[in-house]
Amino acid sequence: MKDITECHARLRGLFNITVTPFRADGAFDHAGLARNIERVIGLGFDGILIGGTYGEFPAMSTEERAALFRRVMDIVGDRVPVMLCTADSDVRVVRELTTLAGDLGGLPMVTPPYVSEVTDAQIVTFFRDVVPLSRTGVLVYNAPGIGITLSPSTLEQLADIPGVVGVKQGDLSPTAIDQIANRLFGRIRLFCASDLAFLGPVMCGFDGVSSTNSCALPELILATYRALEAGDATTARNLHRLWYPLRALAREFGQPQTTKAAMNLRGFSGGSVRPPLRDLEVGKVAAVAEALQKLATDRRSCVDLAA
Repeated sequence: MKDITECHARLRGLFNITVTPFRADGAFDHAGLARNIERVIGLGFDGILIGGTYGEFPAMSTEERAALFRRVMDIVGDRVPVMLCTADSDVRVVRELTTLAGDLGGLPMVTPPYVSEVTDAQIVTFFRDVVPLSRTGVLVYNAPGIGITLSPSTLEQLADIPGVVGVKQGDLSPTAIDQIANRLFGRIRLFCASDLAFLGPVMCGFDGVSSTNSCALPELILATYRALEAGDATTARNLHRLWYPLRALAREFGQPQTTKAAMNLRGFSGGSVRPPLRDLEVGKVAAVAEALQKLATDRRSCVDLAA
C-alpha cells in the first residue's frame, strides 16, 4: 500500500493473524511461514497480520521483528493488505518499527505505550507523535491484555488524528462495542480483535475481524465470515458453534500454543512457541486432536484432516 488513502480503502474483511513458526531450538521456520501465508491468501482471506501478540513479538528482538517484516512483505507483495505489529514498551522501538512498516507498504499496528499509570492525555500525545512516521497511517490496537483499555471517548480523540486509519478493538464488552460502532462508524475502520466472539461486532457494523484460530481452521472461519458478510446470520452462527470445543481448549490451554498444536496436527507449519511460553504437553495435544477429529466428522466444517 502506498499511502493512507489506499490503506483506508483496502482495510476491511477477514485478516489472518499469522503465527510465527519457531523451530524447537527457537530459530525461525521461514519456509513454514511462507506456506502458512500462501495458504490463507490462496483461500481468499482479505489480509494478514504479522508479529502481533499471538505472533509472539515480545519474544523477539527488534532486529528479528524488522527482518520478519521485510521477509513477509517480500512474500506478500501487494496481493493483500498486511498489518505489521510495531508495539513495544520502548517508544524508540515503536518509532523505528512504525517507520519501517510504513515504508515497506504495510500498516503499522500500535498499542498505547504499556507503562504504569500512563494518562489518557499522554496516550493521545504518544499517538500524535508516532502516527506521522508512517506513510500508510497507523492502526490503533486497543489491547486490554497489556493492562491498558482505551475508552470509547479516548478512541474518539485518536480517530481525529490525521493518519489513524482504524482501531483493532480488543475490549469486546457490549457497551464498548455499541459505543464504538455508533460513534466511529464511517470515520475510521473498525476491526474486532478476536475470532472467539466476532459475530456481534460485525453485525454492529465493524469492518472486519482478525483471527488467530484461522491458522488452524482457515476454511471454517472464512466460511463463517463470508456468511455473515452476505447477511446470512443463521449460517454464520451455526458454523461458529461447530468449533466451540476448540475455543474452550484455547481459553484453557492458552494461545498461540493451542493453535500451533492444532496446526501441527493438520500438517500445517505451526512449529513451537518461544519461552516464556511452552508447547502443549502430550495430554493437552491429545485433547486438541480429539476436538479436531470430532470437528472433521461434520461436513459443514470443511475441515479435512487427510488433506
